[in-house]
Amino acid sequence: MGYYSFDKAMKEKYGGKVYRLSLSTGCTCPNRDGKCGTGGCIFCSGGGSGEFASLAVLPISKQIEAAKEKVASKLSSNFAGYIAYFQSFSNTYVHSNEERAHLEEIFTEAISYPEILGLAVATRPDCLSGEIVDMLKRLNGIKPVWVELGLQTSNDDTAGYINRGYRTEVYDEAVGRLHESGISVVTHVIVGLPGEDDKDAQETVRHIVSNSSEGDGVKITLLYLIEGTKLADMVKRGETVLHEYSLEEYAGVLKGLLDMLPEKMAVHRVTGDPPKASLISPRWTADKKKVLNYLNKML
Repeated sequence: MGYYSFDKAMKEKYGGKVYRLSLSTGCTCPNRDGKCGTGGCIFCSGGGSGEFASLAVLPISKQIEAAKEKVASKLSSNFAGYIAYFQSFSNTYVHSNEERAHLEEIFTEAISYPEILGLAVATRPDCLSGEIVDMLKRLNGIKPVWVELGLQTSNDDTAGYINRGYRTEVYDEAVGRLHESGISVVTHVIVGLPGEDDKDAQETVRHIVSNSSEGDGVKITLLYLIEGTKLADMVKRGETVLHEYSLEEYAGVLKGLLDMLPEKMAVHRVTGDPPKASLISPRWTADKKKVLNYLNKML
């Protein structure tokens, strides 16, 4: 493919194929429990964008075994190992020193497995206190750590509309502190947010690149309309209108965004994996294999 993919980056680093194990800390989100908002981002499902993560009620050892079973059929002869990926909600959102210590125990146990090569933690930039960053720095001294941040857009007007719950300057500050601690950042971008066009997505990518450092990455996906979300209800009531991209149109937009990235910024995702049962639109996104094959060919 014509960009520096996550797969290529992992093969260069570890000499083979690396798979993510989707896990959960059981953390929620300050945009759901009232600290900075309720209901989460308007596009976010009840699973907190982690529909395929293991159940948080399970001990981390059982979560890991269950996640390994899910990817077992994909393993090939060039398998190198796993990334422990804490995906759903905000996985550094804690309320006390005791909760923070428990979180460190979870992460430490996860990376103690020899076949687990690193740790990926999805969270929000407003959930990265000095103590949390110090904890991630300690873990990064054991195995590589990267933090995934759901920026989605650098436009603060859009951020307010989608109920993101923080301003872009909070993201900028968090990225700076993570970089100072030697921790890489993977930033999420959504194409097609309400009121945005291709130029807005380009501006978001430009903003990410301006804050990037060696080892950073990006995840790009199209906005999915999911049943049960605030956005779906808003569309049904006629309160907002979304542009429904075709696969061909999205590929063109995506290519333009990828062309803006530094040569060694790893692209962790070019399409998502929406839950088929509750997906409203675009319906073509449900066939991930077909979408990836098309994007690989076009890019």
